Amino acid sequence: MEKLARKQIQALTPYLSARRIGGEGDVWLNANESPFDNEYQLTLSQLNRYSDCQPDSLINAYANYAGVNADHVLTSRGADEGIELLIRAFCEAGEDAILYCPPTYGMYAISAETFGVERKTVPLTADWQLDLPAIAENLDRVKLVFVCSPNNPTGNVMKRSDIVELLEMTKDRAIVVMDEAYIDFCLEESCVDLLAQYPNLAILRTLSKAFALAGLRCGFTLANPELIQVLLKVIAPYPVPVPVADIAVQALSEAGRARQKYQVLEITVNRAYLQAGLSQIPGVTVYDGWGNYLLVRFPDGDALFKAAWDAGIILRNSPIENAVRISAGSRAECEKTLTFIRNFYQSLIS
Repeated sequence: MEKLARKQIQALTPYLSARRIGGEGDVWLNANESPFDNEYQLTLSQLNRYSDCQPDSLINAYANYAGVNADHVLTSRGADEGIELLIRAFCEAGEDAILYCPPTYGMYAISAETFGVERKTVPLTADWQLDLPAIAENLDRVKLVFVCSPNNPTGNVMKRSDIVELLEMTKDRAIVVMDEAYIDFCLEESCVDLLAQYPNLAILRTLSKAFALAGLRCGFTLANPELIQVLLKVIAPYPVPVPVADIAVQALSEAGRARQKYQVLEITVNRAYLQAGLSQIPGVTVYDGWGNYLLVRFPDGDALFKAAWDAGIILRNSPIENAVRISAGSRAECEKTLTFIRNFYQSLIS
């Protein structure tokens, strides 16, 4: 059967998500999930009817949360579908390209490769910021420039002045796609206010992280109405199941947003606890994180990752040498992880 697949698919290495990698344990800090398991009420009625393509209640609820007009919002099956919609809508296979800046989220490349679209890379600078001169030199045939902020896996935010310069650079040439999957942990760093000034800006959002709804698969694209209308041409007829819209609207209600704000604060405190504790271990470097995770460089990252894995503490290895990404989970999970890492390095010394 594989011989019948398109050549790009035959050569494709799929994205190794946390769930695909697997693992067995009682501490899961590998997927940047929320430790909070919130409850919702479902009526489970009218399931015999198709859902609206873009349910008004959901669109209006997220528009209110994001501070934009409803015609600037599109909802999809997670932000990952938003990535695919943008590539399908704006890139001709075999002609156009996307550009992204590693180390960063791997699905930009996978989605482009799936559709036969060229991938151009301009690595981040030594301090993990945009290399604007190099981007300017590589914009030929580029339709989409993906920028993740806070960046996954490094955790840093991109300089606002650089984002503005990038938007100016790509005017009438390409769309800048700001992936703000983790922006709810630092809303003051969002680019949402730039939508009014730059029609070539699209912003990806999700309920998976700060709203503790990773299993719901509900994401959003924020953009000017003209861009949204283009995406509506290629989106599936019924992308949002009725129960998904129902739960998402509850999460975005006044009560749901109050709960989210409290939980974000607690996760941020746990992240700071992890950072402070890990920073005290000799030879360990902890990078500042603005999302719900930290990138940590160890003397031997692979050895630490495997030892934790064997102990049932599932972390996430990264493409950065000797670096491991650790989600900020519950306080109990963070304490257990920190204790294990301390003991691991203490055993090497003694």
